[in-house]
Amino acid sequence: MKTNQLWAQFGKCGAIFAAMLCTLTSPCAAQGLAQGQTPSQAPKNYYTFQRVVYQNDGGWPDNRAYFLRLLHHISAHIAATNGQVEIRVVNFASGVTLFQMAKTDSDLRSEIDGLRAKGVSFLICSNTLNGMGLHAEDLYGVRPQDVVPSGVAEIARLQGQGFVYLHP
Repeated sequence: MKTNQLWAQFGKCGAIFAAMLCTLTSPCAAQGLAQGQTPSQAPKNYYTFQRVVYQNDGGWPDNRAYFLRLLHHISAHIAATNGQVEIRVVNFASGVTLFQMAKTDSDLRSEIDGLRAKGVSFLICSNTLNGMGLHAEDLYGVRPQDVVPSGVAEIARLQGQGFVYLHP
């Protein structure tokens, strides 16, 4: 049985899926890149300015490993866009633990400081602080102006302002 006959059995949805599959697997699927370039070699000005909000709600069972990966992803994002990005990281629930751990973990401190130097804003959920019995001064490098009323509501607010939501 030919492929198009096979997909025809599934009606209009099957035909649409088959067309999408062919499009995605064709050589032109990587359009936007110059011929012979790989995605790791994006041409100059390939990425336009981006506004991004990252969610950090922790990474149980190994928060430290998750936090280091998250901070690495954010750093790689900045590098990939040549700094053409505004990033806010909204921290709530177990994500706030990042800033507790950073008080004694030099690797986490260094990553946070490096990202702040590149313009990344770290926002902390007030609801989480209240629930954990914490204050801004209990957390590494957190100032009162970094605290937002609600982490989840802050993500929605930022999305309403055009920020793209990422939760790695």
